[in-house]
Amino acid sequence: MQDFNLYFSFGWQHICDWKGYDHILFITALCGIYLLKEWKKVLILITAFTIGHSLTLALNVLDLIHVNTSIIEFLIPVTIALTCMLSILNTNQTSTLKINYIAALFFGLIHGLGFSSYLKSLLGSSDAVTGPLFSFNLGLELGQLFLVILIQLLTFLIVSVLGISRRDWKLFLSSAIFGIAFIMCIERFQLINIE
Repeated sequence: MQDFNLYFSFGWQHICDWKGYDHILFITALCGIYLLKEWKKVLILITAFTIGHSLTLALNVLDLIHVNTSIIEFLIPVTIALTCMLSILNTNQTSTLKINYIAALFFGLIHGLGFSSYLKSLLGSSDAVTGPLFSFNLGLELGQLFLVILIQLLTFLIVSVLGISRRDWKLFLSSAIFGIAFIMCIERFQLINIE
């Protein structure tokens, strides 16, 4: 039980840690454009992201796939920037949701590889990975759910309480996150190590 709590805590902290704000930015870009009453759409998007990142997290930790960490670290802000661009360019909510669902699933695969690098560094040479993998992923999921709730409440406050138009909020949020992600892309591109 102690190991469960430890790896659960690591998963929670990894997704909610401001030092690893790239994951927070992605979740915000993905969910922050939807209103609180559209929680079902948000649930679909987060489920797609969860499926993607859980799959590659497990495959990499179990040593079934191997990746170049520096390329993954570069691709994570690319997924953030692309998510923002999809939000800015698409005005039709129905088609945007379908595109965002596919993108969230695919981008989840990339983020899962980023999560797995962190988990593998925690596990070291340990052969027992199934329990830590489960508890780490559960911590990630609950941390992600916590972030989604905060983001939805922020959007509610901005749009419904302060009266900012949804369109203006979407453009502001997506543009601001795109700018941060673009800078991250440039910084991480310079760190890519081709092996």
